Amino acid sequence: MSSAFMTRIAVTLTVLAATPATVMSADSDMLRVSMNHARVLKLDRPVSKVIIGNSKVADATVADAKTIVLTGRSFGTTNLVLLDAEGNAIVDERILVSIDEGNTVRVFRQTARTVLSCTPNCEEHSPNEGASATGQ
Repeated sequence: MSSAFMTRIAVTLTVLAATPATVMSADSDMLRVSMNHARVLKLDRPVSKVIIGNSKVADATVADAKTIVLTGRSFGTTNLVLLDAEGNAIVDERILVSIDEGNTVRVFRQTARTVLSCTPNCEEHSPNEGASATGQ
């Protein structure tokens, strides 16, 4: 094998090895919720105001003064801001809504990709579902 070929392989392996760490660090500062699933957020003090950047991506419901239920509505990112009675931010976080990866199947046909959500029956979720929503 030529040295140029071996260099290309080494560069490719280096990039592939570095990619998961980059993706993990970018997502680690986000609240994650699966589409059509809820996540309970317990707070240390009462919330007065709930603000969602894009209500088409996620929804937040006040269960009680110290409990918020965050629900994923569609793929994407948005933010959640929770304020106390004095207007101070209790929470100011980015939210990532993605597929429940444990219950999906991807079908590849040449260049086309279809994502099937299998909970419990497999149904087409989104043709050619983009890498930005799943981090792939």
